[in-house]
Amino acid sequence: MNVTLNSSCLVLPAEPTWIGLMPLTESDQIGVLSHVPTIYFYSPSKNFLTPKDNIFTTLKTSLSKVLVHFYPLAGRLRWLDGSRLELDCNNKGVQLIEASCDAKLDDLGDFTPSHNFHYLIPQIDYKAPIEEIPLLIVQLTKFSCGGITLSYTISHAVVDGQSALHFISEWARLARGEPLGTTPFLDRKVLRAGDPPTAQPRFQHEQFQPPPLLIGQSSSENESKKATTITMLKLSKSQVEALKNEANKTRFHDDSARAYTRYESIAGHIWRSACKARGHAHEQPTAVGICVDIRKRMQPPLPEKFFGNAIVDVIATGFSGELVMRPLGYAASRIRETIDKVTSEYVHSAIDFLKNLKDLSMLQDIHALRTNQGPFYGNPNLGVISWMVLPLYGLDFGWGKEIFMAPGTHDCDGDSLILPGYDGDGSLIVALCLQAESMEGFKKYFYDDIQSDEFEMAA
Repeated sequence: MNVTLNSSCLVLPAEPTWIGLMPLTESDQIGVLSHVPTIYFYSPSKNFLTPKDNIFTTLKTSLSKVLVHFYPLAGRLRWLDGSRLELDCNNKGVQLIEASCDAKLDDLGDFTPSHNFHYLIPQIDYKAPIEEIPLLIVQLTKFSCGGITLSYTISHAVVDGQSALHFISEWARLARGEPLGTTPFLDRKVLRAGDPPTAQPRFQHEQFQPPPLLIGQSSSENESKKATTITMLKLSKSQVEALKNEANKTRFHDDSARAYTRYESIAGHIWRSACKARGHAHEQPTAVGICVDIRKRMQPPLPEKFFGNAIVDVIATGFSGELVMRPLGYAASRIRETIDKVTSEYVHSAIDFLKNLKDLSMLQDIHALRTNQGPFYGNPNLGVISWMVLPLYGLDFGWGKEIFMAPGTHDCDGDSLILPGYDGDGSLIVALCLQAESMEGFKKYFYDDIQSDEFEMAA
């Protein structure tokens, strides 16, 4: 598949906006600071393919208009002492790329993320000074059949998934000729951005400590060098219910407590399947990273449409042998306990923990997603992020809704996403990256365990 880059431009807000330095929250400045890619596939009618620049012009004009409201995305990051960051709202603009491809959309098969996506998603040179890297880069690629892909990669130092999707959906509204739906709340001071620490942390924050290593190893260097592969695994509505029912058959909390959720049940199942596929020793420590949305957990709750990173990463821990030998409810309970501790007080404690650090570099991954540089959270660990309730689908810029949407390539061992099924039938998709040597075993355990006798009874 040959992709040719035809043009590239910087798109600035259509009207003057505020210029100045915006402090970032502690959540903005740790974890993955690189860009997160997403790609949408479309099959527009011929009306939108003539004149040939119609789609590109529509995207460019509406992007300029929406940046008036989301002007922080048109700025640039800049370093401060202690490996801290701030946002320079300087209106340097976002990058818009137009490309063409000699293939047809059908040549991509079922759209499972593959190396071909590399050419359809904007590539970023992280060797460039961070002050020169756009926070948002968009690529429109036209295929020989008339189909198109629209991909964007957006800085995780500026937005989380919910904020990114708010921006993209509002951009689509303006592209369709509709007025802005909801205005973003841009003041990050509600999460104490730029403020000095007010206290010492009141809780233990294991998420800021190095994750477990494989027994007998002193570093993750060997594991981080192993080849990885990506898969998309579908769970039907009945399989989702079977997992949830199975998790709730054996409760490790008070029976009067609420039932384990879909996320807790499926994340527990992924965790157990990974332990089995990786062939861990019984006593192997293992952790699963969990991303918790704090918008409604804060007291008072954050303003509606807060624009930034309103998330806290926490980790559930256990031993592989216990997770595998005990019922699914045990793994779900470990995840439940971890999520439940994220209260408003806990979040403020985490903020104080980070504000009291002299340097944040050990908690940052500033490298491209496809490198083996930066922190390694793979074997014996993994992360399970939920996009189940995010408005991922139905992104219409005026030429119809997408025929498919997918997260961009993610080649880091242990990364996983749970997405809603595209048909809206209650099914879910697990997008997973694992070391290649473990993937077939994972698939076997992932599905065989659901089909076991006890799961059939639960279903």
